[in-house]
Amino acid sequence: MEIRLDDLTGDAIAELLSAHVESMSLHSPPESIHALDLGALRKPGISFWSVWQDDELMGCGAVKELDPIHAEIKSMRTAPRHLRKGVAAFLMQHILDEAARRNYRRLSLETGSAEAFVPAHRLYASYGFEPCGPFADYVEDPYSVFMSKTL
Repeated sequence: MEIRLDDLTGDAIAELLSAHVESMSLHSPPESIHALDLGALRKPGISFWSVWQDDELMGCGAVKELDPIHAEIKSMRTAPRHLRKGVAAFLMQHILDEAARRNYRRLSLETGSAEAFVPAHRLYASYGFEPCGPFADYVEDPYSVFMSKTL
């Protein structure tokens, strides 16, 4: 597996992110979906990585800087045919290493609360993320789970 800093211009990444946003709508009402589209992911302060094996996209993830010491994980997604191959864990370690390199003191995330998100909850917990309250511009929402990790 290889991680690449992605410019979000390829068809494969556009398709994966579209599927990501679409799948969120299966488990949360529109006002509770916080997944970013391609335009939002291209904004300054967001770093986006994709995971590849040869020429096949396996997954993606991003970090959005909230302030100089706090960032948010966004758009973590594994391509369906690569689930349970360690893609998310590989990318999570990369994000944690990058956060340390950038001297962040805290990483946070928002994910869904439905049963479909339990594997994500387990992954984040296995890396030391703990439940927390809303951060940044988020508000309490029964469809959201907030987690954070002190670095």
